[in-house]
Amino acid sequence: MHWLKLLGQSLMARDFDRHVAELQIRASVLNGYAALGIPITEPVG
Repeated sequence: MHWLKLLGQSLMARDFDRHVAELQIRASVLNGYAALGIPITEPVG
């Protein structure tokens, strides 16, 4: 749950469906940052 707290300490939404949507948005943002750190290897030659 440490990754969740990187984008804010608590959930802002009040009902469960919006909690789920908020967590999905946070996860997609973190996946985007992780994708930026993955090197792209290309064959040479």
